[in-house]
Amino acid sequence: MRSLQIPVLFLCIFTIAQLFPLLNNFVTTFAGYTWLCYDGWRGIVMEINVIIDGDFAECPEVGWLQGVVERVLIAQGVTSSVELGLVITNQERVRELNRSYRGEDRPTDVLAFYMTSAAEETFVAPPDRVLHLGEVIISYPQAVIQAKEHRHSLKKEIAILIIHGVLHLLGYDHDKPEPERQMRVKEKEILSGIEEEANF
Repeated sequence: MRSLQIPVLFLCIFTIAQLFPLLNNFVTTFAGYTWLCYDGWRGIVMEINVIIDGDFAECPEVGWLQGVVERVLIAQGVTSSVELGLVITNQERVRELNRSYRGEDRPTDVLAFYMTSAAEETFVAPPDRVLHLGEVIISYPQAVIQAKEHRHSLKKEIAILIIHGVLHLLGYDHDKPEPERQMRVKEKEILSGIEEEANF
């Protein structure tokens, strides 16, 4: 579970039109969906783009995945229009990214690629501008393995990974004991808040 800062070109893959030219050698089969949620009370738009890179029979529906992301953003009190991507892919893809951007030649469960460093993030965009948070990439096979290990549903495991990844995009990290403790507390708080509604 890691967060990374990588070149903007890689991160700007929030629509199918943008994704295919940039990643035509990376994504072989995928389904792409864009979710636009307008909060009239706060006047903000949440654009949540989902790419399913593979044929995963038990993968939750796209609307459910987007809903979990939205709930994390709401729970964190995001007050500006935002755009982010969620990719569900295979073990090999995640291992390739982990090797290329972290220098670790092994699979992992979730990677978070953010657009700006935590020190630069304010999460309040200027008027009429969208804050591009980045991308969360989840290994579906690893989620299946961990769900079995923890003896809970696959949906719950994927929700945990989404929460973890989105919190990274919002500036949380676990590189030191205290930030890690704060992040774990926040993860449990958000999971508890959406558990019944998300139908685990």
